[in-house]
Amino acid sequence: MSDWLNIEGKTVIVTGGSSGIGKSIVESLLEQNVNVANFDLTDASLEDERLLFVKADVTSRQEVEAGVTKVMEHFGTIDGLVNNAGINIPRLLVDKNDPHGEYELSEETFDKIFAVNQKGLFLMSQAVGRILVEKEAGVIINMSSESGLEGSEGQSPYAATKAAVNSYTRSWAKELGKFNVRVVGIAPGIMEETGLRTLAYEEALAYTRGITVEKLREGYSKTSTIPLGRSGKLYEVADLVSYYLSDRSSYITGVTTNVAGGKTRG
Repeated sequence: MSDWLNIEGKTVIVTGGSSGIGKSIVESLLEQNVNVANFDLTDASLEDERLLFVKADVTSRQEVEAGVTKVMEHFGTIDGLVNNAGINIPRLLVDKNDPHGEYELSEETFDKIFAVNQKGLFLMSQAVGRILVEKEAGVIINMSSESGLEGSEGQSPYAATKAAVNSYTRSWAKELGKFNVRVVGIAPGIMEETGLRTLAYEEALAYTRGITVEKLREGYSKTSTIPLGRSGKLYEVADLVSYYLSDRSSYITGVTTNVAGGKTRG
């Protein structure tokens, strides 16, 4: 696969690469001899000479720009960016049973979700985009979500930010295409369990949907709504990232591809 894609030696930044889908992407790229810079707040402790860990808050312009400079000094160039960092805090718009309570959407929670999922994506794309435009080559990959197309009960801020990500992808592809820079999106659906599925997250999501945590967990394994009849594997997202970073996808830009087993409409 690495021979066919021919991405060996490229330098790629992955945000949020220490866990979940991001970690899978980092590991996949390292296996293909890609130089990877992981922008995260915690180190995944992966030992590889081609991996550079950059501790950075993607919502801080100063930390983002300092991190990008560090990558340039270490690897000499940047060929791609995977905007994977994101957060999801389940909340209800209106909680009739507990107005202004823990699980009703607050301004603080709203701002936090939008800061990471939209502002962080903007800051990273602008900082790396300047380099890609100057060299007139490169790819920006934005991690969206099935919920950005479908909406999601109890997760409206998250779904809204991912819908915005889809629009950034389309708009930036139009802006940067003239400089031979491609912008594409990936929208995962229901994926296999990762360490990001914490008890606090499950309790919040279950509450917003009026069910128990046990019922919520039963839903994870229910695949009747997925035409392929199973949850997605993390490597299936990572494989698509590798393809989009390669010249094999050189005429694809401005689109978001669903990795959802056929579940997503649109």
